[in-house]
Amino acid sequence: MKYFNPANLAVIACPGGEIFAEEVIEHLRSKYRHSRRQTVEEISKRHSISIEQADLHIDLINKIVARGTASQSGTHKNGGAFRIPVKFTQFPNGEIKSEIEESIRGKDVYIFQDIENRYPVNFSGGIINRLSPNDHLMTIFVTVDAARQAGAERITLVIPAYPYSRQHKAKGREGLTASRIGKIFESLGVNHIITLDIHSRDIMNAFTNMRLENMHASYQIIQTLTNMDDILNDDFVVVSPDTGAVDRNKFYASALKKPLALLYKERDYSRLSKDASQSNISQIRLLGSVKDKTVFMADDMLGTGGTLIKGMRILKENGARRIICAISLPLFSGNAISHFDEAYKEGLFYRIIGTNAVYQEEVAKREWYVNVSVSRLFAHVISRLHQNQSVSSLLDNAGIINRLLSKISNEPQNELPFSHTTEE
Repeated sequence: MKYFNPANLAVIACPGGEIFAEEVIEHLRSKYRHSRRQTVEEISKRHSISIEQADLHIDLINKIVARGTASQSGTHKNGGAFRIPVKFTQFPNGEIKSEIEESIRGKDVYIFQDIENRYPVNFSGGIINRLSPNDHLMTIFVTVDAARQAGAERITLVIPAYPYSRQHKAKGREGLTASRIGKIFESLGVNHIITLDIHSRDIMNAFTNMRLENMHASYQIIQTLTNMDDILNDDFVVVSPDTGAVDRNKFYASALKKPLALLYKERDYSRLSKDASQSNISQIRLLGSVKDKTVFMADDMLGTGGTLIKGMRILKENGARRIICAISLPLFSGNAISHFDEAYKEGLFYRIIGTNAVYQEEVAKREWYVNVSVSRLFAHVISRLHQNQSVSSLLDNAGIINRLLSKISNEPQNELPFSHTTEE
């Protein structure tokens, strides 16, 4: 009998990560209510006692585990409170302070932050400010320090967009900032990081004791594709937008049993990509055929979008009928949204699929954008980590993708020869 006991599970949402945290918490509440109901019924049946008596036993278990703190309020009985109140202050000079307003001593703490949230966030005293990724990162630092000082037993960061992930290898006189950020987290006492489609697995190898759980949105994306106008019954080809995304798109091609093509890009690194109209791509070549086909491309993140728009234009020039792109972390930096509006009017693409791991208001209103939720996935991971259970089936989701496609096609699927563990 497995019982998800949330008595010592605590969630802290930093300014910027609050919306995603609440969505995940709602799934945690649902999971707890379901687990509790099943456990109560089983205890009642096994020991021949009433449902009410079994329910009291569960309350007693919660109080013992929580050392008489969390369950006394009764919140866990009604679905779990989980979220810990925290006061965030931003001083006139820009410094940020985090004050935890409830005891978290001995608790398993999950700190949420969306470092790419560019919308106004609230601080105490009615202050509302837009924060840069550096501001969000500093908020994480002070909050982790506050949680450690408050006696948290274990600290896990939930940061879908890993900070500075594109600075993961030094080509010259530059820093390995992605790994250095991880070292700072580790030195502050962080035990785990949960992230989404990290830009490079090299980052994971930089840590000594801290573990990084790298989630993938491929199941949610494929599920969305299968519901999109019978798209998979069409003449369909998967295209890798560049050489760095080959393994990711090879996974999709293998799962969907579709051919794989590649866009090979040559870059002029003496130029900086400023926006979608001024990228450093000097030449793009297509390896494979897309004529009269629906093209699907997947990538981990979308910044200014210039590279992707140039790639879509090349595909259209080579006869692609319609183009669908899937992005795990839809940043839409600068004026990217307006550039994609223009590209859509021009007929360069059909849909962009993005996840809710990065908060977006404006792009979510666009006809061409499809928002996919990964909140339930993160809730499952948090639940398993809290119970010290394996998360391997969630990290490498080839199995559930096979079952999804088998159900759709009503025919057995072969095991995927590729897994996410090979992705860069």
